Amino acid sequence: MFTTTTTFIVYIFSMLVIGIIAARSTSTLNDYVLGGRKLGRVITGLSAGASDMSGWLLMGVPGAVFTSGIAVAWMPIGLTIGQWCNFKFVAARLRSFTQNASEALTLPDYFAARFKDKYRITAIVSSIIILIFFVVYCGSGMVSGARLFEQTFQMDYHNALLIGAVSTILYVCIGGFLAVSWTDAVQATLMIFALIITPIIIVTDCGSITDANAVVAAKSADMVDIFKGTSIIGMISLAGWGLGYVGQSHILVRFMAAKSVRGMGGARRICISWMALCLLGAMLVGFYGVAFAERHGITVDNPEQIFIIATQTLFTPWIAGILLSAILAAVMSTLSCQLLVASTTLTADFYRTALRPHASQTELVWVGRAMLLLVAIIAYIIAWDPNSGILKLVSYAWAGFGAAFGPTVVFSVFWRKMTLPAAILGMITGAVTVIVWEIGGFFDMYSLVPGFILSSLVIYVVSLATQKDNAGVEQLFNHLEAKFWEEVKEH
Repeated sequence: MFTTTTTFIVYIFSMLVIGIIAARSTSTLNDYVLGGRKLGRVITGLSAGASDMSGWLLMGVPGAVFTSGIAVAWMPIGLTIGQWCNFKFVAARLRSFTQNASEALTLPDYFAARFKDKYRITAIVSSIIILIFFVVYCGSGMVSGARLFEQTFQMDYHNALLIGAVSTILYVCIGGFLAVSWTDAVQATLMIFALIITPIIIVTDCGSITDANAVVAAKSADMVDIFKGTSIIGMISLAGWGLGYVGQSHILVRFMAAKSVRGMGGARRICISWMALCLLGAMLVGFYGVAFAERHGITVDNPEQIFIIATQTLFTPWIAGILLSAILAAVMSTLSCQLLVASTTLTADFYRTALRPHASQTELVWVGRAMLLLVAIIAYIIAWDPNSGILKLVSYAWAGFGAAFGPTVVFSVFWRKMTLPAAILGMITGAVTVIVWEIGGFFDMYSLVPGFILSSLVIYVVSLATQKDNAGVEQLFNHLEAKFWEEVKEH
């Protein structure tokens, strides 16, 4: 216990040091929100992956596979394809469009500029959506951290929740976006190390891959059938997770912060390679975790803790401490980014716009830190219930962002005829569909899929119906499109 505790303390202290160093480069709101738009391709790629893969990667995915078998693979497949498409088709355009559309710092800022929204209705609507779903998303991250400390140190859940939350909030408040991005790169390295070595050691402990597969198959033949227990709707729902990437503002902000469009190809290759290995490793931990539990006669009450249990059983305390820090890394990387995006939305799109349009840069940075604490407190309240399911909370927030923002982002960077009313109604349609669908549970279909489809249809139909006063918006699109191709040709 002393060894594991020491490892955790060293890790958390290291993240705080990075936050302090980053604070020296954080003097304006642009620095705090986007790090001055100077992320290189390596940091962009690793940060985009790490900010996505939270505690659900090391806890939720292994737990789902441990319970349901490799039929869960449809979700990682969909996620990998979705992220590749996000990088390939959206990243560079969004980077260029956001900079050339009034130097937009946030997604709401970009929507208001892109559609010449002088009353900033798009900014208000998108800000409300961000706050609604981000507090849920942040709550899932805090639950993951609490479960880690609870299981590792045999702590009370609520004490564990407090420690995990405070550990993350401190370095984000201090260093802002640069602290989040730099620590993401460190955390991504730790996560991939843990997810490569852990399944290898589990299989070795079982004797061989053949032996481990035999134990899993003997436990349940359904575990090794990718189609077992999965209907067409079920497969579409799992693969449909990939649609969500084009709407995740905490990932899209990585594209907005990149140095230039030229680094997106390299960032894509880094991110997708990292992501594929991590998802495969997480699935193998859950799959061979069944053989591990059988071999050692362990009863796993909470499947989402199989990674923690296997690590504590098979590794020496020092190695276990490092590997368990990977869960903390996953939690901190995503939670920190989500808290930052939510707080900057409040600062840039509410405080600066409605209350203090002439506020100094120093004032805005400090208000951003205060807003971050406010969002963290709300997320902390959501995470207070010890029975909260990590993957359930993530799936709800992921669907909300994907359906509300995904179609709006894609149409905005590709279709000149998209209009302001279409953007507003498209976002509202996507968000409301997810909320209603989650409550009703229609057809067992993941709410992101119908939400994305309906939002896209509304954007298309409303745009065609409201072309009369859209000339200015089309001219701006033509300008942004021309600037984008100029940047591409330059590099």
